Amino acid sequence: MRVAGIVFGLAPALQATGPNVAPALKETRIAASRGRMRFSLSHVLIVSQIAISLLLVIAAGPFVRTLTNLHSIQLGFNSENILLFSLNARQAGYKEGTLARFYGDLRAQFRAIPGVRSAGLSSFPLVAGFWDDEELIVPGYQTADGKQPSSCLMLVDPSFLQTMEIPVVLGRGIDDRDLNSPKVAVVTQQFAKKFFPNGNPVGRHIGFGLGKAPADIEIVGVAKTSPYNSVKEAETPPLVYVPYTQNLADLRQVYFELRTAGDPLALANTVRQIVHRANAAVPVAKFTTQAAQIDQGIAQERTFADLCTCFAMLALVIACVGLYGTMAYAVERRTSEIGIRVALGAERARIVWMVMREVFVLAAIGLTIGLFAAWETSHFVASFLFGVKPNDPAATLLSVAVLTLAALAAAYAPAWRASRIDPMVALRHE
Repeated sequence: MRVAGIVFGLAPALQATGPNVAPALKETRIAASRGRMRFSLSHVLIVSQIAISLLLVIAAGPFVRTLTNLHSIQLGFNSENILLFSLNARQAGYKEGTLARFYGDLRAQFRAIPGVRSAGLSSFPLVAGFWDDEELIVPGYQTADGKQPSSCLMLVDPSFLQTMEIPVVLGRGIDDRDLNSPKVAVVTQQFAKKFFPNGNPVGRHIGFGLGKAPADIEIVGVAKTSPYNSVKEAETPPLVYVPYTQNLADLRQVYFELRTAGDPLALANTVRQIVHRANAAVPVAKFTTQAAQIDQGIAQERTFADLCTCFAMLALVIACVGLYGTMAYAVERRTSEIGIRVALGAERARIVWMVMREVFVLAAIGLTIGLFAAWETSHFVASFLFGVKPNDPAATLLSVAVLTLAALAAAYAPAWRASRIDPMVALRHE
């Protein structure tokens, strides 16, 4: 701050020590009598402030709209009052058969906790940055390029869809009997649309693997499509839900989802106690809520929106204060000239326009520079936006209007005061 004060104070100080007093006074009177605008260092600073303010206001608009768009996305499930936490029983020595029983017993105990409405299990949470893409076999389906298709996969228990409140729109969901029955799956609407565009997928068979792996998984239902990896996905991928017991060999860390009647995090200690009683060697970690998990995924966009908005407001205030100070000083220097004009019959509206004209010139130059800078730098923020273009015309016009109104409002007070100058007082000013 001290360095900035010295640097910005040095230029006007040197400027003030340079000229002789008498010629400077004559120059001031001549310039005043001409009534023409002369650019000074203060004008350059005002133009720079307006340009920077416009750049920040334009930048804040798309980020705020991005945050609004992300919050307005239809998730396809209810993210409120869901407690998330992870378990890894394999670290305690559990294998395939005992692993399934251990998780099943824990799920029953979690469901018995007072305040827990339902409890589910999955290989990872939704909208948490996880991705499991597997080679898919769909009899009769061929891709345009001849390559084997793929689909995202989630291992879940029979209560997962119910806990997340993901509706099954066709067929049925996964039941407890499916844990030990022939292989079944529930696919999303996006999956059905892509691989079965002209028919009902319920009752059809699919498979996972390379080459000629068997298509031995029966589709028993179609669930509503929901975001998979992130709410910022350009297109939600096709997804298959299968019972976690169908692939115990690859099951490592799992997540439990507990839908509660109150604050989910208030049950964290109870969950720890239940797991510790079952087996103290099983680690339980990553306690959070589904809503917090979603918010974490858009934390970057929220930070950009908040910072740009704060900086834009600060720059706008600084520009208005600077413009007000510059115009007030200009009016003070031209007090005698304005007094003479009033004495000769100049109307007050003309005096106001004389002062405001300078503001229009400064604002026009600053806005032009700011628009050019915003246009040239817009591609740097394109990757951080969602559902909005960097150079959105509506946001740009709104930003220009806000800066113009702010500049005129800041300059109107000095202009109004100039129109109320008493000619006799003004002539005795010097």
